[in-house]
Amino acid sequence: MTYTLLDPRTAVSQRSQITALAVMSKAPRAGKVKTRLSPPLTMQQCAELNICFLRDTTRNIAEVALSSPSAGMVCYTPAGDEEAFDGLLPEGFNLISQRGSGFGERLLSATQDILACGFGSVCLIDSDSPTLPAAFLSEAVRELNRPGDRVVLGGSDDGGYYLIGLKKAHSRVFEEITWSTSKVYSETVERIREIGVPLVELPLWYDVDDAATLQTASNELLRNCPPYFAQQVGYDAHETSDFLLKLEALQESKQECKPAGDMQWA
Repeated sequence: MTYTLLDPRTAVSQRSQITALAVMSKAPRAGKVKTRLSPPLTMQQCAELNICFLRDTTRNIAEVALSSPSAGMVCYTPAGDEEAFDGLLPEGFNLISQRGSGFGERLLSATQDILACGFGSVCLIDSDSPTLPAAFLSEAVRELNRPGDRVVLGGSDDGGYYLIGLKKAHSRVFEEITWSTSKVYSETVERIREIGVPLVELPLWYDVDDAATLQTASNELLRNCPPYFAQQVGYDAHETSDFLLKLEALQESKQECKPAGDMQWA
């Protein structure tokens, strides 16, 4: 499958009432994605799990887009590695390349470039939350389609955020943030308040970036045990669920008994 590459130099007026739901993603190559999950996973398993996350997240977005004024896309890196997404994304998804060096610069550039394509607003969504409730995405679209400027923010239980939605590219929102720490959400809220833009906060959720949060996803998907803070039923995430079942079967075949939480799937 060939995806359309969006060009920020070309604005399409028909997009002005549409919210872009953009997944921030690296090309899913072994040794390049989800490396904090190794161990317990091998690098190849990390890449395979990342593909499952990407399939589930984009399917979730595609379903939301059917009933809301929104469109799905992947904002990817590195440029030139578009073929890594062949066959992974739902029909109608587009690609747009990331640019910039630091994480904040990439988020700001993604916002600028997607808005320059003519979209009325943009949600940047992480690729590590495959069970994110669809209701959260729908709420973000509703809020961004209301009159007036605002920022929509969905916090993760580790202190980061799984989604940020904007109608304008406010650079201050991405400045002086201690990225990859538990301060990201609180510092982002401070920046939003500094510029005086109304803030809409979505319910708390989680992303999967280490062995502990991988166990959280396994508990939610395989044992119907959602995280304690869950206010909504999580997305079904079939691809991730099936992969986790295979991992657990592999674990059981190699070890008769292991202490709870001590996962070795390699």
